[in-house]
Amino acid sequence: MIVLTSQFHSFKNNFKKAINKGLPMDLRLFLFLLVLVLTMLIGVIAILFVSGTFSAGLFQSEKLVQNDLNYLSNSISEQFGLISQHAVEFSKSLSSRIETQLQENGYTTFDLQEHPELLKGLLSLEFESTLSSVLRSNSSGGFIVLDATINPALANAENYKAGLYIKNMEPNIINSSSPNIHILRGHPRIARINSLPLHAQWDMEFNIMDAIYYHRPLQKAKDLVGEGSLSEFYYWTPPFIMPGTSEEVMLCSVPLIDSNGNVFGVCGLEISGMLFKLSYMPNNSIYNSSFSMLFLPEDGNIHTNRAFIAGGYSIRSSSKGLDNLKIIKSKKFFFSYQADEENSFLGLHTPIKMYPEGSAFSDDQWMVGIMIHKEDIVKSIFRLNFILSSLLILLLTAGIILSFFLSRKYIRPIFHGFDIIKSKKIHEHGNVKIPEINDLIEFLSTNENILEEANREQIPMPLLEEFVNNTKDLSPAERDVFNLYVQGYTAKEIANILSLSINTIKTHNKRIYMKLNVGSRKELLLYINMLKDIGREFQ
Repeated sequence: MIVLTSQFHSFKNNFKKAINKGLPMDLRLFLFLLVLVLTMLIGVIAILFVSGTFSAGLFQSEKLVQNDLNYLSNSISEQFGLISQHAVEFSKSLSSRIETQLQENGYTTFDLQEHPELLKGLLSLEFESTLSSVLRSNSSGGFIVLDATINPALANAENYKAGLYIKNMEPNIINSSSPNIHILRGHPRIARINSLPLHAQWDMEFNIMDAIYYHRPLQKAKDLVGEGSLSEFYYWTPPFIMPGTSEEVMLCSVPLIDSNGNVFGVCGLEISGMLFKLSYMPNNSIYNSSFSMLFLPEDGNIHTNRAFIAGGYSIRSSSKGLDNLKIIKSKKFFFSYQADEENSFLGLHTPIKMYPEGSAFSDDQWMVGIMIHKEDIVKSIFRLNFILSSLLILLLTAGIILSFFLSRKYIRPIFHGFDIIKSKKIHEHGNVKIPEINDLIEFLSTNENILEEANREQIPMPLLEEFVNNTKDLSPAERDVFNLYVQGYTAKEIANILSLSINTIKTHNKRIYMKLNVGSRKELLLYINMLKDIGREFQ
């Protein structure tokens, strides 16, 4: 502990002496250049912060997602709008044909429930029109559901309705000459006549117990009969699993209405989950976890089991419990979609128009969004900022090294000039390539010659000889002080070297001046320098 204290005091004293003595020129220049580099670097960092460069990764990501979202929302709006138009046209033409066929046989649409034998023939005749609507709309399927059943005597007959449901198993392949069509619902005779296979999950009739695609448009049309056009009654269902199947679908369902305003069923077109996934994946190669979503928000939440999702990242199979996302609005950048503490997503969403003004279902505010796992974005931003920070550190290191070498290179000729000035052969100097130093050396060299000549004229040689002889009369203590004067030390430095007080040195000075017959330290040094110039040594 004592040793450490002693070392600390020694360092402190040396530091004070260095401060009092002043900093060398090369260190001063190095510190100046270092401060300049640091100031410029701090300015660059400040500009980067103000301009948002450190958050540029997040800003660029948001811009990328926003552009992708705009394209996606326009594509979905256009495609779903066309399917809606085809579904309405399908309903108009289908309603008219069925009504005409029934009238030709002396029936009305009211008679369908009382004459189930009519259903098979009517539906068989509408296979071609249904297939045509599916192919023209580029949808994945089409359906007809009539408000009647083939077997009214069966138990729970009220929950089953006759109809036709065809599916294009490859809707993304444009090949209208030979589409891969399967019969999902309908009489097997329809499949046999048209040489088509029955779907692996085929059933004769529709189970409409919880079928919103059937009940909602049918009920709206009955409640508002005569108060609007057919285009105001079509209905897009949220994605759901068709009962008795394993495939997720969205149906555009339109009521069937005869010329007297009687509602006798629904028809429409289908978008399958697979078709949505193939058609509307995000155009984003940066984030592996990005996905698009078509959904109906409910109280600030997204129920993923009632939404279409497309993307390389499967939110449903990624982890358990991600069937609900809470939408959290951001103050600056992305929205946050929180599933749980471990699963959070960042992204954007925007409203998409699925219905015209005045539609019976215009209150359904559909949204399309693009989302990315938060961890994926955080890693990307961290990677970008790490590279940026590394470049700044590299720039700082390069600035320090450059400052060091520049200061040494700049000061070297100045130090060389000082060495020449301090040398005894100042008149033999060379060119140090600094005009100011060269002028100073030239000036000192000229004045040195003049001074030497003047001194030699002022002090005759006999006096110099007498001065040398008088030094022999000095006491040992006085001789020690005199020898240090000869070496060029000052009175204060001599006091430190001999460990004497300054007053003692002054006393010695008085005796030295008296014995050597000089009047001051300046005169003493003049004698000493002249004796040095002529090569005389002191014994």
